[in-house]
Amino acid sequence: MAELKAPVFSQSRTEVGTVDLEPGVFAEPLRRGLLADVVRMQTASRRSGNASTKEKGDVRGGGKKPWRQKGTGRARAGSNRSPLWSGGGTTFGPHPRDYSYRMSKQARRTALKSALAQKLREERLTILDKIELEEAKTKHFVAMLKNLGIDDTVLVVIDGQDDPIERSARNLPSVKVLRAGGLNVYDLLRYHQLVMTSAAVGAVTKRMMAGEERGAE
Repeated sequence: MAELKAPVFSQSRTEVGTVDLEPGVFAEPLRRGLLADVVRMQTASRRSGNASTKEKGDVRGGGKKPWRQKGTGRARAGSNRSPLWSGGGTTFGPHPRDYSYRMSKQARRTALKSALAQKLREERLTILDKIELEEAKTKHFVAMLKNLGIDDTVLVVIDGQDDPIERSARNLPSVKVLRAGGLNVYDLLRYHQLVMTSAAVGAVTKRMMAGEERGAE
């Protein structure tokens, strides 16, 4: 594969160099069907599945037969907790369940590479040499995004734990900060812009390629 290079910027949008991108990650073709499958898997895993109804045997009361079997002119009834009665049980109602399911690691990894590569092709990937804030304040994070010319929804990916950055962005509804280990397809598609530090690019690439090597064994 041909070499892939991308510019690296400072927080003030000054180009400070370039970075070599792994073609095995950032040249993956767009796979719409696979992306849809992975998003469906992620959203299914997030469903709480805690809806619960009571069946006839779970509703309190109903121990006494409402009236005698014959001679009243009314329909036969054995319990006032029948699903036919107000306050009775529910027939075939929902019960707590787990909606989650898993796709293969290779499929998930391929979908993640496809989403990353598409961000690069659409010029919606910005790579920074580093992110440093004067204080853990939202205004400093907003100022950084303004300097980068980003006024859209943005996913910011950092190498590892960084409390000042994570705290500064948590009150911004259009911004999400993720550590490289938590990068996923759903968030990549949900946010229009992607900002990554050079270290995060390296960590994600290492994670993807290590998975490829294990899969080839």
